[in-house]
Amino acid sequence: MARLHDGTELPVTVLGDGPAVLLPISIAVTEEPRASEMRAWGAEPDTGHQLATGLVAAGFRVVAADYEAHRASHPAPLTAATVASDLLALVEDSRFAYYGYSWLALAGLQLAIRTDRLTALVMGGYPPLGGPYAEMLAVTRAAHRMAVEKPAAPASVTPGDWDSVEVTVPPSQTAQYVSLYESLASFDERAVSLSIPRTAFAGAEDNIQYGPKWGDLRVPIADRLAENKAELASRGWDVRLIPGVDHMAGMRPELVLPILLDNFSALADLRK
Repeated sequence: MARLHDGTELPVTVLGDGPAVLLPISIAVTEEPRASEMRAWGAEPDTGHQLATGLVAAGFRVVAADYEAHRASHPAPLTAATVASDLLALVEDSRFAYYGYSWLALAGLQLAIRTDRLTALVMGGYPPLGGPYAEMLAVTRAAHRMAVEKPAAPASVTPGDWDSVEVTVPPSQTAQYVSLYESLASFDERAVSLSIPRTAFAGAEDNIQYGPKWGDLRVPIADRLAENKAELASRGWDVRLIPGVDHMAGMRPELVLPILLDNFSALADLRK
């Protein structure tokens, strides 16, 4: 059990022996009907379970906690610093590697610049340079506005159609992500200097287009990663764009696990 910055406690699961890897996601098997809903959007519902199983089989110690679900149940004003402190609180090992996808990827970058305990970093679905911070602030503000307005009933949602999604969660849930992106408004990505093995990847089709009720916002994840690929490589990043893959499909375990093993296995001290 880990105590987070707001005093709440989050259960932590540890599996296997060897170098520690933090996965801030659920590693449980997803039950129906939620599993079918996720597959309709192109996601693998048991991603966390499959990643944890694969890492343990490869000789790693997996430290897992469903941080996003915890924040849904226990909303708290978030900043880059408080998220990083929460992630640090999850791991008792003196040193550990980290993998995060989407907003949990940017959380990993904030973690990396705040601790010397990190041995490796893999960011999926969010670029370390050219990060769409302004776009995501606008998206989260739109989500918060819709949460405050409280639609009378959820509309019919077409898988893959982001504009058909209704926000039906309490405003306290959406507000915490507004505060997170507000805290990153002046973040200087080019001031970041890391020496650990680090990988950034995204699907080549990972550019999310929202419709009118979201302000016609476009979140250019793949485009920004492609635009900054050369500079990132010069800074020591391993950069990968996966052809034909969008944001949801980009987190599928059969794509992610080989990337994690490539990155984490490159550390000589991980096998001590």
